[in-house]
Amino acid sequence: TFNNFFPKKGSKRIQDLEEAARERVIRLLKGQESNGGGSTKRGDKLVEEVLSGLELVDLLEIQPADEAIAERLTQIQVFLKEKSAEIDEKFAEKKRKLATGDELTTGVLKVVKVYLAVKRRIQPGDKMAGRHGNKGVVSNILPVEDMPHDANGVPVDIVLNPLGVPSRMNVGQILETHLGMAAKGLGDKIEKMLKEQRTVLELREFLDKIYNKVGGEQEDLDSLTDAEVLALSGNLRAGVPLATPVFDGAEESQIKDLLELAGISRTGQTVLFDGRTGEQFDRPVTVGYMYMLKLNHLVTRKAPAEIF
Repeated sequence: TFNNFFPKKGSKRIQDLEEAARERVIRLLKGQESNGGGSTKRGDKLVEEVLSGLELVDLLEIQPADEAIAERLTQIQVFLKEKSAEIDEKFAEKKRKLATGDELTTGVLKVVKVYLAVKRRIQPGDKMAGRHGNKGVVSNILPVEDMPHDANGVPVDIVLNPLGVPSRMNVGQILETHLGMAAKGLGDKIEKMLKEQRTVLELREFLDKIYNKVGGEQEDLDSLTDAEVLALSGNLRAGVPLATPVFDGAEESQIKDLLELAGISRTGQTVLFDGRTGEQFDRPVTVGYMYMLKLNHLVTRKAPAEIF
């Protein structure tokens, strides 16, 4: 039995977790043959009408004949157990904080703590970093019209010193930039196709190239209806979500293929123009999208120490 996987039935997070897992399990079991378990018998054909009437606990007790499906169900069970334990732990911690009193010193009747959330705009001297150990200090902040821009007049948000790449040899930031550019370029191309009112067949073929040809994954896009393809395309207009795991990430050839599919140079470089003079830079520049974080080393906190 898996009853101990699902504590606190009244918890909204647990309910959402159960419902999402239940829908996933039904999709996996639909059309499969049962080896018994739960309310089924060996050889039973699992149909959606029957599965929809079962609770999640009963669904997880069904043993499908397909070993791959059985393995997926086991993974779901482990995931549910871990997430439920995590939610329980957070709930217990909140309860402990509410139940535990604060010991006050002699003569103190009440302590009031006020926390202020202050939004600090970034300024020269603040420290920023990416996700690859590429850190640096903001040297200058320019008006948007003075920033370098492409041929369409779209300015860049931030300019990084290229010396930060060979000095630390963290080329991951370059790959992230190219991958981000490909993701945004694919989204722009999908948005253009929607504005031009291309047929659903053309959209389906383009999505198939992204997910199944270049991406290497086998997504069943044929099972989607025309309305679902249009809805998916609408969600991808801002950019195609991409994930690349550690030590098993996207290959350079895959990133180049995605760039080419998005209508961008396989080098990942773009011709930029100086926003102040309007003149073109001497050579193409690597332009893309990447995560940049503002660190806690703010210049406003360091200024008083430097004064003295």
